[in-house]
Amino acid sequence: MTIRSSFCRQFFLVWLGCLASILPATAETVPLKRAVELALSYSTTMAAAHTDEQRAFAAYLEQRNQYLPQLLVGSGLGPPSMGYPLTLEGAAPAIVNMNAQSAVFSLALRDFVRAAHNEYAESTVQSKDQKEQVIQDTVLSYAELCKWQSVMAYASREYDAALKAERAVNQRVQEGVDSALARNQARLVTARVYLRISQAQGSIDVLRKRLSQLTGLPAESIEADVDSVPRLPEVKQEENLADQAAQSSLPVEIADLRASTLGLRARGEHRAMWPTVDFAGQFAYFARYTGYQDYFQRGSFQAANGSVGVVIRFPFFNFTQRARAQVADAEALRAQKDAEAVKNRISEQTLKLQRSVDQLAAAQQVTELEYEIAKANLDAAQVRVQSGGATWHDEEDARVQASEKYGALQDANFELQRARITLLRATGEISGWVGVGK
Repeated sequence: MTIRSSFCRQFFLVWLGCLASILPATAETVPLKRAVELALSYSTTMAAAHTDEQRAFAAYLEQRNQYLPQLLVGSGLGPPSMGYPLTLEGAAPAIVNMNAQSAVFSLALRDFVRAAHNEYAESTVQSKDQKEQVIQDTVLSYAELCKWQSVMAYASREYDAALKAERAVNQRVQEGVDSALARNQARLVTARVYLRISQAQGSIDVLRKRLSQLTGLPAESIEADVDSVPRLPEVKQEENLADQAAQSSLPVEIADLRASTLGLRARGEHRAMWPTVDFAGQFAYFARYTGYQDYFQRGSFQAANGSVGVVIRFPFFNFTQRARAQVADAEALRAQKDAEAVKNRISEQTLKLQRSVDQLAAAQQVTELEYEIAKANLDAAQVRVQSGGATWHDEEDARVQASEKYGALQDANFELQRARITLLRATGEISGWVGVGK
């Protein structure tokens, strides 16, 4: 019963292992640059950013076009008037009524137009920042997929070796050379390797799904190519990357533009209490049946009437507007302080990243040396087993140690890679590194 259940379990594990090795073979290798280009063209984040940019440009045109004449043509027809013809919604009853109006001089409007233009510039920078965010998300997902593909390939080879060793131990147990404990130890090694295969396959499926959502490609058709990832630039600790990031960072530029916009709006609210000059014109053609001619001296009534001129306003006493301007001042001051906080935060985060790269590089070197030693011990154990100087258990112990160190090395490589990529994003160099331009 035990032998039969062990055989069924081995068959099941072999079938799953073969299935896991067959599935990736149907995938298509997608280079990193191609994945990033697809993500930039397909991403919903970029589509939303472009929509915000168009909205901001339309809002800027709305403010600027107040200097252009606004022409309104209509009619105020009605039945004959009872008594003197009164106005309809502020306009005299007329067959044709045309009104034209535009701003001529308004310091407040000038500041509001500049503020709207700043908001449009802010939206364009925001689009660039969203672009770099999409690039970073795609690159990190791609790099992690490369990591798990390597782990999967290594674990698959280890799984074949573990199955072979388990069969040999079962035979030795049947022959009475080893005990049942040795069989359980061999099965434990196989189960551990299969656990790593299952974890790797699960991570690969999740990352393929994420890249599919970013690029629009079918998840099952995505296969990462580690050779397509460009070489990351070396990070020199003596360079002042913190100040470089504070000067070139897009979030800092966005915060500065936001502070400038609110400053212009605050100044515009104050200037709203200054004199303004508007152009105004009106033309109306009155109908005779309304009875207008009955209230004018004979011969003084005419149907066609028009006037053109300027409207000058002096809004000096407006305490509501004064309070609105004080609110705008407070918002502008808050935006300035927020911009300073963003700059300080970016500088501090960049410095931490720069120092962490050095620490992670040292940790990666340690894990690499540990793996090399574990691999050398495994090779030595295999030689001793063939010469009779060591047992199968010694070889399996060395194999487990080498497998654990390999996994730790892949984790360390990815952590170092992620820190470097994040640092490239902070300094504004990630687009050029991938090769998609700014």
